Amino acid sequence: MVAGTVRLADHTTMRVGGPAGRWVEASTEADLVEAVRTADADGEPVLVLGGGSNVLVSDEGFDGTVVHVATRSLQVAGGVCRIDDPQGAQCGGAVIQVAAGESWDDFVAAAIDNKWRGVEALSGIPGSVGATPIQNVGAYGQEVAESIESVRTWDRTTNRFSTFAASDCGFGYRSSRFKAEPARYVVLSVTFQFHQGNVSMPVRYAELARSLGIEPGAKAPMREVREAVLQLRRSKGMVLDAADHDTWSAGSFFTNPLLSTEQAAALPEAAPRFVQPDGRVKSSAAWLIEAAGFGKGFGTPPATLSTKHTLALTNRGGAAAHDLLRLARQVREGVRDRFGITLVPEPVLVGLAL
Repeated sequence: MVAGTVRLADHTTMRVGGPAGRWVEASTEADLVEAVRTADADGEPVLVLGGGSNVLVSDEGFDGTVVHVATRSLQVAGGVCRIDDPQGAQCGGAVIQVAAGESWDDFVAAAIDNKWRGVEALSGIPGSVGATPIQNVGAYGQEVAESIESVRTWDRTTNRFSTFAASDCGFGYRSSRFKAEPARYVVLSVTFQFHQGNVSMPVRYAELARSLGIEPGAKAPMREVREAVLQLRRSKGMVLDAADHDTWSAGSFFTNPLLSTEQAAALPEAAPRFVQPDGRVKSSAAWLIEAAGFGKGFGTPPATLSTKHTLALTNRGGAAAHDLLRLARQVREGVRDRFGITLVPEPVLVGLAL
């Protein structure tokens, strides 16, 4: 494609970003691998782009090859008897291989239709299936790592295909081996292993449990869990809607900080604290942002915090990347000055540095 004809702003949920040097639409796994391999061999920079929901691209764009992952495939790869759940599930399971370019939320809807349990609380998250293991996407008490069996990749360092079992993916809070080496692996497909049944996995997130009218740890029909999650996400501007500028964002812009016990103890008494298995303490980035004086809607258009959720930086229309970056720096510096904690951005910054 002719250089400069594709604006990345048209392919990202923040709706900012300059032109692609070259745009390649990869609709098959072979096309995807060949596009990346060819660019690598030519020494050309490569940006692999899925749904564009977790990226902030510079106003100058990307001077290289942008490979858009548009692969489509969902295959039942096998089944295994895993559980006998008296609360509505049958003894059975399913192993499902999904191409990286499939829409994540469409896949979640399909999982519920097919009684595949384990991703129902991840409803409404934008982006592609292939992006989910990179970030170990999580919400409302579930993480995608809990349902992944393996991840198939193209290894750009060794020029070969590599498949990683879930135990070898290095999953952690919003992290994985793929995120740790962002220029090395291209996710081609993700294989999931699900319990089967009509009811959800235990609902661990208190806010979701309250909306369902159940106690934390209880279960509910999966369709009800999906609808409750979608309602909660809409109330926070976290379900894409072209008419709602609060959704012109990358979702949560900062990850919740993982603190030492000493750092956590130094926070105000009201600050949320969640002790992690490794002894660290997770706090709430949203609480820290608000407590540092940045409320909903903070900022001056065209870039402000969401009017519904302080973790989202939003494009109110006509914003440039530098507008959003300026706001991100202001919020991060304010939290650091107030609490001594440096928030870490969740989106990938392309041609930018915070």
